[in-house]
Amino acid sequence: MTSWRSAAGTVPPWSLAISAMLSVQLGSALSVDLIDTVGAAGTAWLRLTAGALVFLVLARPPLRSVRRADLPALLGLGVVSGLTTICFLAALDRIPLGTAVAIEFLGPLTVAAVRSHDARVLVWPCLALVGVVGLTEPWEGSVDLVGVGIAAVAAVGWAGYIVLTQHVGDRFAGLTALSMTVPIAAATAAVVGVPQAAGDLSVQVVLAAAGLALLLPVLPYALEMLALRRMTHTAFGTLMALEPAMGLLLGLLVLSQQPSPVQLVGILLVVVAGAGAQRGGRRTTPTGTSSGPVLPPITTPEPM
Repeated sequence: MTSWRSAAGTVPPWSLAISAMLSVQLGSALSVDLIDTVGAAGTAWLRLTAGALVFLVLARPPLRSVRRADLPALLGLGVVSGLTTICFLAALDRIPLGTAVAIEFLGPLTVAAVRSHDARVLVWPCLALVGVVGLTEPWEGSVDLVGVGIAAVAAVGWAGYIVLTQHVGDRFAGLTALSMTVPIAAATAAVVGVPQAAGDLSVQVVLAAAGLALLLPVLPYALEMLALRRMTHTAFGTLMALEPAMGLLLGLLVLSQQPSPVQLVGILLVVVAGAGAQRGGRRTTPTGTSSGPVLPPITTPEPM
């Protein structure tokens, strides 16, 4: 483990962050085939369950250190993660990957702007909203309102995820927190996912879900954690503003989703808005925070 960390230390931190983004978007793009087989909720359940098993192996849940006051945030974060994952995958089944990512990105963008305590910074979510309109091209008359609506719900969920992650991260280090919240997310997704996937489960489906779980969230989390050891949260968050563009690129390469010139301008506006919102979104680490790394203010475009 030490030699692996030493080797990672020789890699530029920005490349680790870029690799995390690529892993997230590749996992999202490759989830489309699994969604066709077991549905959005079934895919979320299988992927979250595989991820939960990995995190349980990597870190034992510190149940004895959990206080009663911690339970609402832990349970809330797990439930929100599960529901947001289902919504994002359901949106992905109806609208292009780049569009789904950009819409969901409105959630953390708004959180970053509100955290700045400067009304002028609210211009960034507004700019991103203009970009999203360009991505959906409602004047063409072919916009999937259901898909857009589900992605908007996922945006609200991601905003809640960030706020709850802040509370949980103030008490628990990254892996120990995930060893508690990801199983809760998997159980939440199971309520709808098990009935949806039950008739289509096979060894191939389970193995595919396990592979997707490594792409999202296991590998991205490890890469982000390593990058954050050598980058400020502001620099990291600014770089992660490229995530919607990554979604557009992977949608093109993997799913053959060809963007129009107007959609390219739209994604550019979302990226600029994401980078701008980070300038005032820095949070001072509170006294008594856990010694381990916590998730950054804006990370992946999908909680799990």
